[in-house]
Amino acid sequence: MTKNLIWKTLAPLMLLPLMACGQTPASNSSATTKAVPVEGDVAKSLTQKLEKAYEKQQLKVISVQGTPIKGIYEVLVSGNQIVYVDSDANYMLVGDLLNINSRENITEARMADLNRIDFAALPLDKAIKEVRGNGKRQVAVFSDPDCPYCKRLEVEFAQMTDITIYNFMMPIPSLHPRAQNKAEQIWCQPDRTTAWTAWMREGKNPPPVAACANPVAETMALGQQHGFNGTPTMVMPNGKVISGYLRQPELTQALDENQTAGK
Repeated sequence: MTKNLIWKTLAPLMLLPLMACGQTPASNSSATTKAVPVEGDVAKSLTQKLEKAYEKQQLKVISVQGTPIKGIYEVLVSGNQIVYVDSDANYMLVGDLLNINSRENITEARMADLNRIDFAALPLDKAIKEVRGNGKRQVAVFSDPDCPYCKRLEVEFAQMTDITIYNFMMPIPSLHPRAQNKAEQIWCQPDRTTAWTAWMREGKNPPPVAACANPVAETMALGQQHGFNGTPTMVMPNGKVISGYLRQPELTQALDENQTAGK
C-alpha cells in the first residue's frame, strides 16, 4: 500500500471528529478500553528513565498504565499529557492510539476521564436553562451563538424530552466577531430561554433590547479556565467532557451513560 493510499484511507477517520467550532475535536465514542495501572519495577524503571532524560524540562511522571499493545505503556506526564513508550523507554510515541476494529480513540477516551469536571460546582445560575419533559437527564453545554455545530446540536436537543439543558454562552470572537454581542442580547431578553432556542434552532433574531448586567464574559472565562477551545462542549453530571456535535443516537447514548457519578 503506497503512502498516498494509506493517507486516503486514514483521512476520513481523522476528519470525522472535527464537528466543532474552534480547535476542540468531538468525542463521540464511549470509552471501552480500560487502562490498567502498572506497578513495581516496570513503572519505577520507566519513571526514572523518562524523568532523567527530560530533567532539564522538569518533566514528572504522574502514572504508568498498560495498553492493549504488548510492550507499549501509556505514561501520563506533567502538563496532563499522554505519551507512549516501549518497556525500556528507548522509544516514545506522541499522538492518538486508535482501536482499528472499534474505531475508538483510546487516547481521547483516557483524556476525557482525566479531565472530568465537577458538575455540581458549575455556576448554573449563569446558564440559560431549558427543561424539556420531566428534565431528569442533565447536561451543561458551552456554546457559541454563531457556531453552526452548536446550532445543529440544538436541533438534536429539540427532538428530545426528559432533559434539562444548561447553556453557558461561550462566543469565540476570533471565529465569530459578533457572537459576544448576540450572546449578551439574548441574555438580556425578557425570556432568554425562548430567545436562545428561537435563534439557535429557528434562526430568529432576538429583538434589540437595552444592555443589562450579564455573565457572558464570565462564562467565556469559565470555558477557557477548563481548557475548552471549541464549541459545543458538553459537561455531563458525572464530570465527563464531550466536545463537538453529536447526532441523535450518539447524543442519547452519551446522556444516558454519563448521568451517574463514577461511570
